[in-house]
Amino acid sequence: MTPDELRSLQAPLKTQYRERPESALVTLHAEGRIGENVTCKIETGKARVEAGLHPATGGDGLSACSADMLLEALVSCAGVTLSAVATALGIPLRNATIRAEGDLDFRGTLGVSAFRKMCLSGSSRFG
Repeated sequence: MTPDELRSLQAPLKTQYRERPESALVTLHAEGRIGENVTCKIETGKARVEAGLHPATGGDGLSACSADMLLEALVSCAGVTLSAVATALGIPLRNATIRAEGDLDFRGTLGVSAFRKMCLSGSSRFG
């Protein structure tokens, strides 16, 4: 896509959002169905993903880990944004890699420690 094609595609949206700011607010949805063997099937609109327990919590490693999916969503959002901005500015990207890391302390997930949170920690890294 050329910068002009991207500008042409986005111009009516930018006008609409300036004139009617409320139309820029979009509620995103995600849905999953509980599956067998402690899994949850997620409909992405493009493919079905089965999320399950991480091996550190007793999973077999065959299902996607929801924390990995969260990082993948961050990386994909940043990658698409980087690509769109570079395209709009006419900056060719020869080689770009987006990485995200996050630390999980599975003691919180498994209830081993009341002092551990069940989430990615503040030491998550993105760059």
